[in-house]
Amino acid sequence: MPPAVAASTGPRGTSGEAQRYDTVGYATWYGEEMQGSNTASGQPFDANAITVAHRTLPLGSIVEVTALDTGRTILALVNDRGPGQRDLEIDLSRGAAQLLGVTAAAPVRVRLVNATPPDLMALRSGHPASPRIDAPQSLLTALRRKLPLRAMPIARPAAASIPAPKPRPARRPLPMTDMPPARPEPQPIPAPISTSGIFVQVAALSNESKAKALATRLNGRVQRVGAIYRIQIGPYANTASAKAARDGVARQGYGDARIVQTN
Repeated sequence: MPPAVAASTGPRGTSGEAQRYDTVGYATWYGEEMQGSNTASGQPFDANAITVAHRTLPLGSIVEVTALDTGRTILALVNDRGPGQRDLEIDLSRGAAQLLGVTAAAPVRVRLVNATPPDLMALRSGHPASPRIDAPQSLLTALRRKLPLRAMPIARPAAASIPAPKPRPARRPLPMTDMPPARPEPQPIPAPISTSGIFVQVAALSNESKAKALATRLNGRVQRVGAIYRIQIGPYANTASAKAARDGVARQGYGDARIVQTN
């Protein structure tokens, strides 16, 4: 874990009291693929609520999260355990990620704070707390220097706009003739999904729901080994193709991704 940042810098918690937990790391987020699944707090996951998952912070506690790319700062409710990936600090709900302005795995600062009763009530009911002041650029620069060594993730590229097709010239109608009925085209039989070959293992999680959700997002598969669920994408025709795919998911924040061969 990187050294703690002095509590006197940056946006303060609602209470203004000294913080007990203050660190920097990386975060990713979950959305509709986890909607309604059970969290460690016993409440169903709400993608639009302002929540986070953390490995050790008390469930029901409040954290102040600052996105080191955008400077935006929010308060969020800790309601679940995670992330399963060891080089991530927290998992964000989609609602929290939207407020922070992040679209992929992103560097963040996480501080445990004491919220006022109105902020706590808002977060527990699934609504944002009162707005926070954005962190100044000088602080963001200092915090980025404390990040653990890791390939910096990049945001998901925006979808390219597709130009509208040009109108086709009108065709003259053909004279009516008696034609034999057309034979139905034979439907192709889908090829079975290969279970062997070269794959990229993106992560290994202990939570089955999160593993399935991540596999859905990446169009991959889940391989269970004991109590561990391995998320893999592929298969790939050769090692070069697999390496390109591994580099791609690494840029999305999955720095532990590796190439595996299955039989």
